[in-house]
Amino acid sequence: MLKNIGVIGLWAIVFLNCTTHAQLIEDQQQVSVTENLRYYLYFPEPYEAEPEKEFGLLLFLHGGGESGANLDEIKKNGPPKLLAEGKQFPFLVLAPQNPHKKKFWNIQAVNQLLDSVVSRYRIDPQRIYLSGLSRGGSAAWDMAVQYPNKFAALAVVCGMAPVPYAHWLDKNMPIWVFHGADDPIISVSESDAMVAKLKEMGYDVQYNRYEGVGHDSWTKAFTTEALYSWLNEQKRAD
Repeated sequence: MLKNIGVIGLWAIVFLNCTTHAQLIEDQQQVSVTENLRYYLYFPEPYEAEPEKEFGLLLFLHGGGESGANLDEIKKNGPPKLLAEGKQFPFLVLAPQNPHKKKFWNIQAVNQLLDSVVSRYRIDPQRIYLSGLSRGGSAAWDMAVQYPNKFAALAVVCGMAPVPYAHWLDKNMPIWVFHGADDPIISVSESDAMVAKLKEMGYDVQYNRYEGVGHDSWTKAFTTEALYSWLNEQKRAD
């Protein structure tokens, strides 16, 4: 009997110990996330010639294939490719590089970079445009959702779309979506569903759905000259 009582007593002590550690304890601590972002920044020719003028800025987020540590990789597609070929834009272009080959964009870090660039140069905060392709297109949707009061216009190419949060987007921000109908990587249904939802809610959205085009719909999208004049015309009402 004494031996059995001892075992029961020991079990009771262990049980009480577990109960104590299982309590819900309220606490808090400050955490910080840092990211090393390399980037290209393009200045239009009139920037130096017109020292009193503020300019618009396009934030461009590349796709997964250009991620990593070689900054020249981002010149393969989109506006950086056109700039490398000598194209001129009427606004600044900020093109950061996602340093992670197999991670999504850290949009909080990108937003901090954007704020830093805007504060350092003559940029009109009411004329900040956002665009991205593929993984960068997905990040562009996310940034527009998370920071709805920041962008004057949004252009997304073949990105995954956060349809359930479409109503978080600024209804006064015009949107232009591009996608290849035969995209095997990110299904065109992503853009189909997002555009349909936005139109249902009365958003200003236009859609280029390229029949017979796969994932590289960015080739046609970013050589659409009307895209850049459209961006340059936009300005936030607030």
